[in-house]
Amino acid sequence: MWSRALFCAAIAVSTPLAWAQDAWPTRAIKMVVPYPPGALTDTLARAVTERLSRALGQPIVVENRAGAGTLLGAEQVKHAPADGYTLMMVTSTTLGISPALYKKPAIDPVKDFAPVAQVGAVDFFLIAAPSFPAKSVKEMLDLIKSGPGKYNYASVGSGSPHHLFMEVLKKDFGLDIRHVPYKGTVAAIPDVINGNVQVMFADATVAVPQIKAGRVNGLGTSSARQTALVPQVPPIARTVPGFDWQAWQGVAVAAATPRAIVQRLNAEMQKFQNTAEFRALLGKFGMEPSPPNTPEQFSDVVKKDAVRWAEAVRVSGARVD
Repeated sequence: MWSRALFCAAIAVSTPLAWAQDAWPTRAIKMVVPYPPGALTDTLARAVTERLSRALGQPIVVENRAGAGTLLGAEQVKHAPADGYTLMMVTSTTLGISPALYKKPAIDPVKDFAPVAQVGAVDFFLIAAPSFPAKSVKEMLDLIKSGPGKYNYASVGSGSPHHLFMEVLKKDFGLDIRHVPYKGTVAAIPDVINGNVQVMFADATVAVPQIKAGRVNGLGTSSARQTALVPQVPPIARTVPGFDWQAWQGVAVAAATPRAIVQRLNAEMQKFQNTAEFRALLGKFGMEPSPPNTPEQFSDVVKKDAVRWAEAVRVSGARVD
């Protein structure tokens, strides 16, 4: 008698929860983008939300929330209700670099979010001025070693991937090369072309057109995997074993979001991620498509890279108080 009563009570409690979960989503969803409008992450987010909106049958509104090295938007999502109605376009900067830069970061990249799916990654190209004698990574390393303090490199600012990648090489090879920060890659490229700075890491969206036009020389790529964007440029890893860096992009939600919602989002994203149309679109963005991945696999990437980026930041000495 008691067992039957308890069973009925459990059904009465669990059924509304199941119905509520099955009904998600029943209203508009928000996608927080911790970057300004027009940035690559914003463009990618709009491509993702357009397809997710069709799949889920609800509008998805993009809200740009830039600031504090993307942590302003991340903090907003961290404190949002964990009900699946607030998504965030996350990057390796948001869940890797920025938390390591701040003495007291507003978020914990591992504990505060539930990764949904990794979408793609941006490869970085090590480019050089046409007047720079070195035409390969090995030649560059040898040349800088032979002339301590003679050369300099550009970046888009302290703590950026462009800065950290070169600082890792500096540490590993004892290089004496001066850092010259610029306000964006577009500002730095003319000085690289003119030889005012000799080398820099630039993301594929900027570097590829310059390499193809012959305005700069491509020495190597940050990813250990051979890029199809400019097949003649080899991975730096061929000269520096273990050098393997990409800036990834994906979608995440607040940590306590129900697992069923996370899995539904992942399943819907995988459907369009596997299409030739979406993969071609990423290519136009200068991105490498991520292979189909589960929330758990993306979570492993976040955990691993949070440690790697933190070490790169420590090596660089970059800090934001």
